[in-house]
Amino acid sequence: MEKAYLVLADGHIFEGRRIGARGESLGELVFTTGMVGYLETLTDPSYAGQIVIQTFPLIGNYGVIPEDFEGKCAVKGYVVRELCDAPSNFRAQGSLDAFLKERGIVGICGVDTREITRILRESGVMNAAICDKLPADVEKIKAYTVSGEVANVSSKNECVYPADGETRYRVTLIDYGAKGNIVRCLNARGCEVKVVPHNTKAEDILKDEPDGIMLSNGPGDPTDNADCINEIKKLIGKAPLFGICLGHQLTALAMGGKTVKLKYGHRGGNQPVKDLLSGRTFITSQNHGYAVISDSLKSVGREIFINANDGSCEGMEYPGLNCFTVQFHPEACAGPKDTEFLFDRFLSMMEVGKNA
Repeated sequence: MEKAYLVLADGHIFEGRRIGARGESLGELVFTTGMVGYLETLTDPSYAGQIVIQTFPLIGNYGVIPEDFEGKCAVKGYVVRELCDAPSNFRAQGSLDAFLKERGIVGICGVDTREITRILRESGVMNAAICDKLPADVEKIKAYTVSGEVANVSSKNECVYPADGETRYRVTLIDYGAKGNIVRCLNARGCEVKVVPHNTKAEDILKDEPDGIMLSNGPGDPTDNADCINEIKKLIGKAPLFGICLGHQLTALAMGGKTVKLKYGHRGGNQPVKDLLSGRTFITSQNHGYAVISDSLKSVGREIFINANDGSCEGMEYPGLNCFTVQFHPEACAGPKDTEFLFDRFLSMMEVGKNA
């Protein structure tokens, strides 16, 4: 393997070996703590604009399984301690290195991912570059920003996914970078799902008279999506609404709330979330760098989930508006399925609406 470097915006340099595509990559460096699920991570559009570090030391051991993909591979780069070049799995259809090359993803292995993660935990998320030659300075790296990625990863056209079996409900899913399993979870519960681009007007959504509306996950700073926020304002209260991840943040902003960038975010399949209504704690899958400030919504909403580690907001409901949102991923696979019941809650809201 060829020599490569990971250069952090604070000047740290890590020498390793090239994996994936040739070339240089610049992005926001983040870490994810999942022991499995690297395929779901690599195909989660919410990682657009970011270079991803896997904290688990061995990656690629079960190969590449297209059936497990969640969406478009949008990461800017990939960092692992050790890349397995001889995967063993009866479902595997190739190696991870070949996957990265095919999609033009620049990567590096053989670096101390534990040390890099410690740096990010202490200093916070920062920009980085994967390159063949050391840059003269880090000014270009420091100047990078994640911008416009929702438009890049969103669907360009409408698409309808039929329900598994009899159609019980019709759901419109606004795609800000949606993971495929959101659609599958709804289809399995008898929902026909119409996926629409991120910039679809509220009037066009409502004229179809959907039984429910879902707001998907997606990348970047939620405050960068002013047009999307304005359209959500027109949707709230018109039909049962369920938002996930970026959809949760955009809904909060549409309701007059505020968001904040977290020091290093929550990424991985082992994030503890406490249900404030029942007192139960769930293990959840997450991928986000921003959080809703629940106190900014006290007059209109109620916090229903919090992160058990840092107390940040993980869920809101808006009484009288048939609307609730969560920061974590109830549809996540691989990862815990503890919170899939939230889809059933959404179905109950649609059933009440149909019978009203």
